[in-house]
Amino acid sequence: MTLLQVTMGELLRQQTEKAPQKEAFVFPERGVRGTYQDLDEWTDQVAKGLMALGIEKGDHFAVWSDNKPEWLASQFASGKMGGVLVTVNTSYQAKELEYLLKQSDTETLIMAESFKGTSYVDVLKEICPELEHSEKGGLQSEKLPALRNVIVLGDKEYPGCYTWEDLIEKGKDITDEALKEREGTLSYKDVINMQYTSGTTGFPKGVMLSHYNIVNNANQVADCMDMTDKDRLCIPVPFFHCFGCVMGTIATVAKGATMVVIEQFDPKRVLEAVKEESCTALHGVPTMFIAELNHPDFESLKPTTLRTGIMAGSTCPMEVMKSVIQDMGAEEVTIAYGQTESSPVITQTRPDDPIDLRVKSVGRAHPNVEVKVVEPGTGEEAERGTPGELCTRGYLVMEGYYKNDEATETAIDPEGWLHTGDIAVMDEDGYVEITGRMKDMIIRGGENIYPREIEEFLYQHPDVLDVQVVGIPDAKYGEEIMAWIIPKEEVEASEQDIRSFFEGAISKHKIPAYISFTEEYPMTASGKIQKFKLREAAVDMIGAEQERR
Repeated sequence: MTLLQVTMGELLRQQTEKAPQKEAFVFPERGVRGTYQDLDEWTDQVAKGLMALGIEKGDHFAVWSDNKPEWLASQFASGKMGGVLVTVNTSYQAKELEYLLKQSDTETLIMAESFKGTSYVDVLKEICPELEHSEKGGLQSEKLPALRNVIVLGDKEYPGCYTWEDLIEKGKDITDEALKEREGTLSYKDVINMQYTSGTTGFPKGVMLSHYNIVNNANQVADCMDMTDKDRLCIPVPFFHCFGCVMGTIATVAKGATMVVIEQFDPKRVLEAVKEESCTALHGVPTMFIAELNHPDFESLKPTTLRTGIMAGSTCPMEVMKSVIQDMGAEEVTIAYGQTESSPVITQTRPDDPIDLRVKSVGRAHPNVEVKVVEPGTGEEAERGTPGELCTRGYLVMEGYYKNDEATETAIDPEGWLHTGDIAVMDEDGYVEITGRMKDMIIRGGENIYPREIEEFLYQHPDVLDVQVVGIPDAKYGEEIMAWIIPKEEVEASEQDIRSFFEGAISKHKIPAYISFTEEYPMTASGKIQKFKLREAAVDMIGAEQERR
């Protein structure tokens, strides 16, 4: 398959020329919808506005917001005028925001007024008190020396801040010819997007992605779903993450399909949107699908038009996959695996793969992508069927971490292989099974234990809704196993009942020494479960128990 050599702006223009009146986007909660021509013209206006603010090709501007229409417009506008869009996690607080804006040298910040009860305006003022007395476009911040412009999404005027309408109005000073001239200077090889890794260890790192990286990855993701211009994709995953803004928005535009956007995940809103907008595809992490399937109104809102979609972010339990296929009708739903550093998808199942492959594996490599599994420590390629670290090479590998050559050299070896840090097993047909993170693998008494195996086993228990297994320090064995279980509603699950389920069915050394019930897991804003926080909570809980004895 030939790789595309186009910018994001060119990709949108090509689809607009093919079908200008085709519906491109729907924001059902706002009653906002538009055609490809609407999207093309709107993003021209936004691109001109960004140019009018003085943003040059390669300059950084950040977007801190949930999935609002302005986020989408900013994304494709960046692809036309060459400013690098820096995505900001919606759950960030003051210290995290300060670090990201400073480390990324962000000059312009586009942000929502608030998110889930947190006033973004107040958070920014905490970092930049100077904003209160600044002229629009003239911010001079002690903590953020690069930041000049702040744009707040909404009608309300804030001191020192532009409104979105101000941005559009300023863009009227930029001619069509000036925008066209700017577009002419862009190359598909340019960095156009920067996303910060979740930072579960150390400070987050800015992953630099080019048009070439994300346009091609999006296109191949769509190909693996058999997506066409007839499809309508519901996107409830956040735009600040690759799942939303590559596998969602760009993948849709790559095929001239329609995106139906949910601003913040809510299972009922998703089910309503799928039903009302006749969506044929749905994205989500497994916990999202679980919430949709278990919603009290599921039967009345049961999807009838779904065909495909992507489940990613963490492994999919067999029972969940069966329900998505049988109860939601998404018979061709695919599993995708990757990371931000790989734009993001490395492997994906195909619509005609049998259900066991769609649960046991994360599929096989995309076209134009190399994958290998190496023995940790030696770097030698592991035999098929043997666990090791998954590495990938090809067009999808990031340009590097922003201002962090050392981390880049650690992640990408001299031969161009990106080391993912994930433990994987590859079968003879090239299908990959992810058995955990290198750091999640539990070593108990010298035995390597993969949490996924125990989780899969416990998903078969009739009272278990969700389960996460972690390793915690142990004086005798080095590490012991703990299972965090979310029981199904109106079920009184007991520790003894869970232990009885293991007896005679799984090796004794794999049976969790500790079992705890919980109502929810700590999660990132993109829907990934934070196992490190579960580990920390387990250590605190067990330490407290031992002190009481």
